[in-house]
Amino acid sequence: MSSSPIPNSPRRLIHRRAIDVQVFARDDELFEVEAGLVDSKTQDIPLADGIRHAGDPIHDMTLSLVIDRQMTIRQASSVTRWMPYPGACESHGDAYAKLVGLNLMRGFRLGVKDRLSGVKGCTHLTELCQVLPTAVIQAFAGTVIDTREGSAEGHPPFQIDRCHALRSDGSVVETHYPRWYRKMAEAAQAAEPRALPASSS
Repeated sequence: MSSSPIPNSPRRLIHRRAIDVQVFARDDELFEVEAGLVDSKTQDIPLADGIRHAGDPIHDMTLSLVIDRQMTIRQASSVTRWMPYPGACESHGDAYAKLVGLNLMRGFRLGVKDRLSGVKGCTHLTELCQVLPTAVIQAFAGTVIDTREGSAEGHPPFQIDRCHALRSDGSVVETHYPRWYRKMAEAAQAAEPRALPASSS
């Protein structure tokens, strides 16, 4: 574990949130995404249903999707195993089936907000949705998505100009993606019409 950048002071762990996203390829050319969130404390705390002991989850929930190669959601569901208000937290029914039809690369976060924000869903499951676009992109990179040559239509690989290291006028692109290297003025002009990445929507 890396050391904290904050000046040293005695400290103790009081809370842990673990997020885990796994992507599975199916034989029918669809993909399953399982995203889990677990919150736990290092001390006993009183909750609505009694004392929750140290190490036992406060939240333990999973969001499950079936998506296609274009990252459109075909099926969606959720399950909540541990919660602070049993009988209420999980009473949203099939709310997360509303994710069906959304595309992880096009307006996904705005779609989630419209369909599931506030009392329409569970705060934590809705927040968990936010990590899905980049997690699935990582899963698809180099297999479903060509990260070297770009699209057949002549567009550069999706990662170019998506972060500071991969700016099209930078040394990394010049060295590893020379086809897509642009001088600074060219890069600024080329970047203007490109759509915002999924993480901005």
